[in-house]
Amino acid sequence: MSPELISILVLVVVFVIATTRSVNMGALAFAAAFAVGELVADLDADGIFAGFPGDLFVVLVGVTYLFAIARANGTTDWLVHASIRLVRGRVALIPWVMFAITAALTAIGAVSPAAVAIVAPIALSFASRYGISPLLMGAMVVHGAQGGGFSPISIYGTIVNGIVEREKLPGNEIALFLASLIANVIIAGIVFVLFGGLKLWARGAVAPDGGSGAGEMPEGGGGARRTTADAGTSTSTSTSPSGTATLVETQPDTLDTTRLNPARIATLTALVALVVAVLAFDLDAGLTAITLAVLLSTAWPEDSRKAVGQIAWSTVLLICGVLTYVGVLDEMGTITWAGEGVSGIGVPLLAAVLLCYIGAIVSAFASSVGIMGALIPLAVPFLAQGEIGAIGMVAALAVSATVVDVSPFSTNGALVLAAAPDVDRERFFRQLMIYGGIVVAVVPAVAWLVLVVPGWG
Repeated sequence: MSPELISILVLVVVFVIATTRSVNMGALAFAAAFAVGELVADLDADGIFAGFPGDLFVVLVGVTYLFAIARANGTTDWLVHASIRLVRGRVALIPWVMFAITAALTAIGAVSPAAVAIVAPIALSFASRYGISPLLMGAMVVHGAQGGGFSPISIYGTIVNGIVEREKLPGNEIALFLASLIANVIIAGIVFVLFGGLKLWARGAVAPDGGSGAGEMPEGGGGARRTTADAGTSTSTSTSPSGTATLVETQPDTLDTTRLNPARIATLTALVALVVAVLAFDLDAGLTAITLAVLLSTAWPEDSRKAVGQIAWSTVLLICGVLTYVGVLDEMGTITWAGEGVSGIGVPLLAAVLLCYIGAIVSAFASSVGIMGALIPLAVPFLAQGEIGAIGMVAALAVSATVVDVSPFSTNGALVLAAAPDVDRERFFRQLMIYGGIVVAVVPAVAWLVLVVPGWG
């Protein structure tokens, strides 16, 4: 049995044990990376740790640390209130607003994980407060990021178009962008319908405090009316001399999250600084977030005392372990071995669909752009035969390799998993994994059928 096949079988065993024995998959993957690296691939410790995703580790820790502070001092709740007011209480619009924001960020040049790191914590805090499915909200954020991810001025778009030009293949920047955007809008629409979006429409408008209605309640019993209470403010009924019953605000029994205070203003400034640092100055999102979190912790230690404990450490272990093992697979040539085996098939259309599936499966665990950089050159031999259009094939690979980033093992999926507050994290992980598996199983075939079979380009 070849070393490459052994490494794939060990990965399957890791999945089975983690699923049936409820062991952290990251810990299992670290052990598997050590065993396969030392015994099969003849790698030393340096070779094994070469696949450790240090940048993702810092992003996960930094972003969850910063937003743990934002939750502790009420900033995320304030943002939720502001969002509700912006859409006039229509909660059903918020997932689409988050989709549009992340799409705009990536379209103008943000790296997809950076956009998700900025938007996901706010979006999922909103989902927690208003009873929206975290899977729905997380998927909308990720698909939004990928929807804008192939604009001609985006990171993904410029990289892929550069690869196409280097390989002397015919290309179309607008077609690539529209293929990704349309695919992600369609998928987002399906997710919206299947995971509670229609119920959100039926719910109508809500007040910023989470109740239904956006202002006054219908008059009755002598002209009773309700004023929208601040979060955490209790109310009591009193009767005026004229006999009109009103609701009177009493002292708040919890922190008022509808008004700004110095800590929240500083936190909002930090969030804006994070966006500017990442988009305008191309600074690392994780290191920037940790620096901003430390500054806030120094100024308001009482708000951030528990924030370090709220960093999603189990998720960090899970993601870093799995990606370290994938790094071992890459180091020993397993991914190249699988791709070359497919490209050698004599039937171009069959080779094309298999490459789309390899791109989707590997990208669910590793770099989307990295796998496209490896697979597009592998497709050159049968593209040269003229039986398959290069523009359609490149677009199909791009869609297949990026829509699967909802997987909890990808950077974007991991950020969504880590950012979700007040959820059963194991259950949410399983939901993301199942949804990611469905996307991996369905989207490459559809992309191949729509973009490759007709022979576009």
